[in-house]
Amino acid sequence: MGALSLRLPDDLERKLSQEASLSGQPRSQLIREALEALLLHRERERAEAALVGAATALATNDEAREETLAIAADFLHADNEALALGEPGVGLNVGNSPVSLWWR
Repeated sequence: MGALSLRLPDDLERKLSQEASLSGQPRSQLIREALEALLLHRERERAEAALVGAATALATNDEAREETLAIAADFLHADNEALALGEPGVGLNVGNSPVSLWWR
């Protein structure tokens, strides 16, 4: 495990020491957890930004948009059929009334 030395402002060092005391955890563990959370947060932000960029590029490209809509239309029937097959009671009556399915 690598070692790191850093300087903290007095107020931050005081808060860190107070949290370590309250939680019963070593300061170094708290710092590791905080750093892991920060890096994960930033990684997710970058991934989200990349997805937004890709979606924006596709949405503003007329050819890609038309292709996406055509693919969605091709799969619509299969999606509806899969929903019908996966729903218990399709084609059956419950009591004296037919089953009502929300997507139909």
